[in-house]
Amino acid sequence: MGHSSSEHFPVVILGAGPAGSGTALALARQGIRHLLVDKAVFPRDKICGDALSGKVVQVLRNLDPEWINELASNQSEFVGSYGVRFVSPGGHAVDIPFSSNLASLKHPPGFLSRRLHFDAWLLKKLDATYTTFRQGWEAKSLRVTPEQAEITFHQDGQEHVVTADVVVGADGDRSLVNRELNTRTIDPGHYCAGIRAYYRNVQGLHADHFIELHFLKEFLPGYLWIFPMANGMANVGVGMLSSEVSHRRIDLKAMMQHAIRQHPELHARFAHAELEGDVRGWGLPLGSVRRKLSGNRMMLTGDAASLIDPFTGEGIGNAMLSGEVAAGILHKAFAQGEFDSTSLAAYDAEIYRRLWPEIRLSRRMQQLSRQAWLFDLVVRKAKKNPTLRETITCMFEDIDLRDRFRSPSFYFKLLFQ
Repeated sequence: MGHSSSEHFPVVILGAGPAGSGTALALARQGIRHLLVDKAVFPRDKICGDALSGKVVQVLRNLDPEWINELASNQSEFVGSYGVRFVSPGGHAVDIPFSSNLASLKHPPGFLSRRLHFDAWLLKKLDATYTTFRQGWEAKSLRVTPEQAEITFHQDGQEHVVTADVVVGADGDRSLVNRELNTRTIDPGHYCAGIRAYYRNVQGLHADHFIELHFLKEFLPGYLWIFPMANGMANVGVGMLSSEVSHRRIDLKAMMQHAIRQHPELHARFAHAELEGDVRGWGLPLGSVRRKLSGNRMMLTGDAASLIDPFTGEGIGNAMLSGEVAAGILHKAFAQGEFDSTSLAAYDAEIYRRLWPEIRLSRRMQQLSRQAWLFDLVVRKAKKNPTLRETITCMFEDIDLRDRFRSPSFYFKLLFQ
C-alpha cells in the first residue's frame, strides 16, 4: 500500500452525515480550520426515517435563515410537514399540528427528505475557506496522545496519516472514536432495531404531509411509521427496542409486511402500493442512558454519541444540535489552548444540560407506550377535545408542558374530562 506524508489540521471530523456536516458548518462560523472526512462518496443513501424535525430547522436557521427558504422552494427533494397523526392501538386516530399558528408560518415547521438529498445538500453549504472535505477516505486507526490525535486513512490503495488537535467522531453507531472513549457494548434495552422501505402510491396521505405514527399492539413499545415524501413516495418503516425483538424473536420485516397486507387500518391504503428497492434495516443507539461524550482530544456527536430520541427515534435534530454545541466548546478550547479531557468535559455538560430533560421524558414515554390502554385514552380524548389537542401541539416546543405526560394526575384528569 502506498503512503503519503502526514498533514495536520486543528480539527478532524470523521463522518459527513448531519452530525459531521453540522459540526463543520458551525466550526466555519467560528473561523476554525478543519478536515471533514467520509468513507462514502456523495451523494449516497442512508437508511433513515427521513424526517427533519423543528430542531433541524432551528439549527439551520442559526447557520443561515435563508437556507430554510431554499428547502421550502425545492419541493422535488424537500416536502414541508405540518403535523403528526397518532394512531392508537385501538385504531383511534388524531391529527396534531406542529404549531398552533400554522397560517402565520413563513415556512413549514418541519421537512421530509431522503438522506440521499439532504446530506448532499448540507455538503454543498460547506465553507471552503475553513473546510477541507475528502470523501472515499476510510478511517482505519486512531491514536491519541497528550500532544495530538493521529488518524490513519485508506483511500484507493493509499495510506494517509493526518494529525489533529482534536478529533470529532461523527462516524455513527460503529464509531472509531467511540471505541477509544468507551467499551463498545450494545445494551438491547437502550438500542432500537429499525427497518425502512420506500413505497409508491400509498393512499390516504395527509394533504399537509403529516407524518403518521401507528402504535399497533404487536409493535409496542415501538411503532410503524408512514412518512409522505416527494414525488408520490412514502417512507414506511418499523422501530422496536432490540430487547423486545430478541425476547420475542421478532422478524421485523415479516411483521411489517403482514401489517401492511392484513391490518384493517392499513391494507386498503397499500392495496395498489409498489415497493421500490429493498426493505433495509439498521440499528439506532438511543440516548436513554448517559454516556461519556468526550475525552483527551476527542468528542462524539450524533449517533456516535448515542443521542437518538428513545420515544420518537428521531436523530437528525440532536445530531445537528450536537455539532453546533461541539463547535462552541471547541471555540473556547482553542482560545485557551486546552484540549484535555477536563477542558472538553464542558461538552458533555452542555449536551446533557440541553438534551437530558427531553431524553429522560422520552424514555418515560417509551416505557408508558407499553400500556395500550393509555394510548387509546389519550388519543380518544384528544380527538374530542380541541383544548387537549392544542396542549399536545404546544408540547412539541415546550418541554415543561410535555412533562405533564409523566404525571399520573394528567391521565386521572383525562378520565373525567
